[in-house]
Formats: sequence, structure tokens, C-alpha cells
Amino acid sequence: MKPIYLDYNATTPHDPEVVAAMRPYLETHFGNPSSAHEYGHQTRAAVVVAREQVASLLGCQPEEVVFTSGGTEANNHALKGLALARRSRGNHLITTQIEHPAITEVCAFLQEQGFTVSYVPVDETGLVNVADIEKAITPQTILISVMHANNEVGTIQPIAQIAKLAQACGVVLHTDAAQSAGKIPVEVDRLGVDLLSLAGHKLYAPKGVGALYVRQGLQLGKFMHGAGHERGSRAGTENVLGIVGLGKACEIAHRDLKKNTAHLKAMRDRLYAGLQEKAGEVRVNGHPEHCLPNTLSLSFRGVGVSALLSRLATQVAASAGAACHAEGVELSHVLKAMQVPLEWARGTVRFSTGRMTTAGEIDEAVETIAACLHGQ
Repeated sequence: MKPIYLDYNATTPHDPEVVAAMRPYLETHFGNPSSAHEYGHQTRAAVVVAREQVASLLGCQPEEVVFTSGGTEANNHALKGLALARRSRGNHLITTQIEHPAITEVCAFLQEQGFTVSYVPVDETGLVNVADIEKAITPQTILISVMHANNEVGTIQPIAQIAKLAQACGVVLHTDAAQSAGKIPVEVDRLGVDLLSLAGHKLYAPKGVGALYVRQGLQLGKFMHGAGHERGSRAGTENVLGIVGLGKACEIAHRDLKKNTAHLKAMRDRLYAGLQEKAGEVRVNGHPEHCLPNTLSLSFRGVGVSALLSRLATQVAASAGAACHAEGVELSHVLKAMQVPLEWARGTVRFSTGRMTTAGEIDEAVETIAACLHGQ
């Protein structure tokens, strides 16, 4: 028996419809989309369809979608590309203290290149105050990057309010929507963003593929140099197999959003209710209302999370924090920014439900987690 999987924020399994859509491009249609013959026509048409599917999820034009190798590349392209393109206008960027390393590491790199970065704090729920962002804006500010929803605690940021502020100040706004897409709406006009990043493997599509939305008229510096793929914005022969998978995943996410959101929330709430009853005193990290429907960050006071996850390993798969730091036990930078007390923070586990999660799995997980906590 495999462990019950409750780590969907780390990665998702492939949706069967995604696998079916990809199969012809694994087994039969192998042509280079840039080729002028029939083999190229087949794969080029598939890329066109996938771009339309991504655009439908985001509520944008297909030509505003750039395919990437994943969320990390999309974030790098957004921040570095904008910084390079607008360096003559200013050298200041604003982000938050709880961003994914795919943002914070890029900011650190840009600081080495002469840019300055302001890291805005969050409150105890992980929510950024728009007024704090406003205070951080200077005449040199060219970009604000705030994640749509936090990968560790699930707090959803007030992106639409930040967008109004950015627009009033003539500042470009980017959001990392890797964790929110498919769980809550991510329409770019509703959010008011200029740049938005997606990661396929958070959307039941393959790893190694993602997308960057770039609002029409916004110019970015090239991220990769070579031939003129992706309308000249990203060199490299297209990953047709992955792009087809991402497109289908976005179609499903758009089609089934309400149903999937309700299921994710029902499974998360069932898990929380069960653990409240059987696991003893717990602390929830994240905003009580503005939170992803599938994410439950729980702290168990006086418990060592490494030992707990070790005991759970063969029965329940969960995470001690962001997937990128799964091997470490150092206190998460997100929990530090939220000022979670140490005696609670050291025992923090992130559970995240998914489309495939069943009520039976949740009930079994509750019993298993409670038994491990009580030393049984």
C-alpha cells in the first residue's frame, strides 16, 4: 500500500485526460513545430491549441502566453526580463518576505547587478498590507512581484488591490500563480496583473513545462537567446509533449473549477475537523478566510516535525514546508515572517488535498496522524 498522498502543493499526479491528450505526441507526432512539412504542421497546430487553452484559463489573448520550462523559469523571465527592459527608468523592485525561492533568489541576483529590492512584511496570517507596499514605492520602482497564494500556508494576497496601486504609480505588477491556478480564479484582467506565472506540475500536467502571461504591449528582455521561438521571446524548440499536457490541464482546470474547488475544500475541512477531535491541540497557520481551499498548515506544539514525518512516512505523505526545502528542518522563512512562536513552528506540517483525495483517505489519515502524535 502506498502512503496516502496529502502533498498536492508539492506536485500533482497526471490527470488521465492529460495523459490521453499527450499520448499521440509521445508515440506518433514527433515533428519539430518549426518545420515546414506535414510533421511540423501537426505539432505546430497542437501548440496553437494549447496556447488557446492556457489563454482561456487566464482570460487573456493566446499571443500573450509564452511557454516555459516551468514556474521557476516563468518567474525568472518575468523579473529579469522586466528589470533589463526598464533599467533606464529605475532600479527598484518590491516583493514580500514570504515569496518562493524562485522569486527571492532572482531578487538576490538582481541586487548583485545593481538593483535594489524592498521585502515587505506580512502579518501573523501571512497577509501583506497594501499600505506597506504603497510606502515602499519610490520614483525608481519599476516592478512589484507578489505571489497570488502562498505555497506553505495558502494565504491569498490582495492582488487586485495591489494592481490598482501599481497602475496608479505606473509600476508593472507580476504574480506567481503556481499554487492558485486550478484552485481559485486566475483571470488576469480580474486580478489586474501585467505578468503571471504558471507551473504545469501543480496543475496535474507534467513537470518541466509552464507558462508566463505577458500583457500585450509590455516588453521584456530576452530570457534565452537563440532562434526565434515563442515569437522571439524564448529560444529553444518547443516541448510539444509538455505543452500539450499543460494546455489540456488548463482546459480541465477552467472547465471544472467550481467542482474541484468545492471538493478540495471539503477534503481539507474534513481533515482539519478530524485532527481537531483526535490529535489534541493544534494551531492553524494562514488566513482564516483568504486561503487556498486545499491547504492546511498545522502546528503541533512541542512536536518535532522531522520525527513526526518520519513516523508518518510509510502511511501519509505530507510536507514540513515548501517542497524545495523538504530535506531540511530549519524553520521556514514563511513561518518566521509570520512570527509563529518557535514551540509551535518547529512542529508544523503542511497538508494539501487534491482532486484525487477521497473521504476514506482523509479518515484513515486522521487516525494515523493522531496515533503517531500520541506515540502509538
